[in-house]
Amino acid sequence: MSLVSGVAQVALTVGDLARASAFYGDALGLKPLFSAPGMSFFDAGGVRVMLSGHGKPSGDRNTLVYFKVDDLDIAHRKLLDSGVHFEQAPHAVGRTPTSEVLLAFCTDPDGNLIGLMGERPLAA
Repeated sequence: MSLVSGVAQVALTVGDLARASAFYGDALGLKPLFSAPGMSFFDAGGVRVMLSGHGKPSGDRNTLVYFKVDDLDIAHRKLLDSGVHFEQAPHAVGRTPTSEVLLAFCTDPDGNLIGLMGERPLAA
């Protein structure tokens, strides 16, 4: 039996907390949960995303968050239209018995790489 039951929180260090909060709340549409001095918290489908303005972001891209989206093509188009930079457009990375798994990669204002993951049903 596993002691781990799921992902509770993902933490990202950001250089400008207000700018990063606007990106995660406005551009990505995550629901704001609460704030504390130097931190903002958002809900991403039951997983808490913590943005920490304490310290300087490393820029090493050691942390990668994958956000699940219902329709990756629509999400990609909307984010592009709002000025979000993409490093990789939506592309297939694998298949399950019922769907094709798709990924795209964009960056937040601090250069953190953000994965967007979706699935497309296979044609019957």
